[in-house]
Amino acid sequence: MRRVAVHGAGGRMGRAVLRAVLDDPGMQLAAAFDRPDAPAVGRDAAELVGGEALGVRVQPLDPAALAGVDVAIDFSRPGPSLALLDACLAGGTALVVGTTGFDAAQRRRFEAAAAHLPIVLAPNMSVGVNLCFKLIEIAAAVLGDGADIEIIEAHHRHKVDAPSGTALGMGRAAARALGRELDDVAIWSRHGHTGERPRGRIGFAVVRGGDIVGDHTALFAAEGERIEITHRAADRAIYARGALRAAAWLEGRPAGLYDMQDVLGLR
Repeated sequence: MRRVAVHGAGGRMGRAVLRAVLDDPGMQLAAAFDRPDAPAVGRDAAELVGGEALGVRVQPLDPAALAGVDVAIDFSRPGPSLALLDACLAGGTALVVGTTGFDAAQRRRFEAAAAHLPIVLAPNMSVGVNLCFKLIEIAAAVLGDGADIEIIEAHHRHKVDAPSGTALGMGRAAARALGRELDDVAIWSRHGHTGERPRGRIGFAVVRGGDIVGDHTALFAAEGERIEITHRAADRAIYARGALRAAAWLEGRPAGLYDMQDVLGLR
């Protein structure tokens, strides 16, 4: 049985992961963390999601509480996620990270840590979304510059980063298939007199509103036809299930930086 710590336990995704861990006979909740001022701190983690008291209380991140933990699952924000990374490095705890919004320097910290720890770092833990990444690679490779590529995403009004990590993952999948770096070809926004759309670019459009869990579309617009690869999330449980799949997959893995394509055998 895998002993699991959940980081960001009081958030929307943290609660979904708690439920998934409690429902999985192969997982045992060993610790739950949240920021010091979070309303969930001090509460029993199982009661937080409608279960019977388990005796595991949500607490601020404490590296000592990772003793005996096999894997930590993180859905938080970049700063707290990096603090967890340091704690996992100190204790040799494997790590699954679903947090998004990391800049290049922060991502390099994960790359350096992966020399010592097995880490799954993925912009989206959903099995369906990761299948879409593979389909986007195939479509981009086949269509080449014969189709204009647009990534369209929508999320709830509380999401703080844009474009979403999943949208960036879609863009990177398309750019990789075309032999390019996303930062070199991305169009992040449009306003005013933009002129004709140049060939070979990847555009992004972002919607924020209401309680949208997450909608993503990769649009390939060619002359006379359009191809759309779309994923719509109706329940955050899909991300939690994927995170647990990654946590189970990490057992016995050597140090390295992995993503959900590795977990699902799509490489």
